[in-house]
Amino acid sequence: MSIIVNKDSKIIVQGITGSEGSFHASQMLDYGTNIVGGVTPGKGGTKVIDDRVMVYNSVEEAKGNTSANVSIIFVPPHFAAEAIIEASEAGIDVIVCISEGIPVRDMVLVKRVIEQNNTMLIGPNCPGVITVDECKLGIMPGFICKKGNIGVVSKSGTLTYEAIGQLVDAGLGQTTAIGIGGDPIIGTSMIDVLNLFEKDDETKGVVL
Repeated sequence: MSIIVNKDSKIIVQGITGSEGSFHASQMLDYGTNIVGGVTPGKGGTKVIDDRVMVYNSVEEAKGNTSANVSIIFVPPHFAAEAIIEASEAGIDVIVCISEGIPVRDMVLVKRVIEQNNTMLIGPNCPGVITVDECKLGIMPGFICKKGNIGVVSKSGTLTYEAIGQLVDAGLGQTTAIGIGGDPIIGTSMIDVLNLFEKDDETKGVVL
């Protein structure tokens, strides 16, 4: 078991043709993450990352062609709210937004849209989610993790890595590790994540 994402999640990368999106999408693919497409308006029909990933013009187009259910967003902060809303309106179930510093006014609207559409948003301003040995979604270094039965949740990316490192040093592996983000308005709270871990049979303890 795992929470939020696993090896069967079908993932698209919004902003995949940018330097951040391209670099981290390549790292995620190498970890084994099931990336089924990318989205950059105007770049539809091209392939990126050694021709491994098809790019679409919109989330709706990508979802229609790939049945994607998860999106990760690597776009500048002033365009990120629009990207989240686009994915939510297209019916994406889980959105992870790495972008930092999205204007608070924009996030107020985002919060309303994701609640209406019952979309799970991780972030913004977060390192993402990793379900160990199955799916790396974001900027976390996958090599520091070890499969086990401890969940990790933190507001800080760096402290997420520190918690993982200390667990591994103590001989304890992880189920899923999540950085929920440090911006004033985020999509998912620590309580939300704890509720998910509580329902996961594989997770026996949590570092908060």
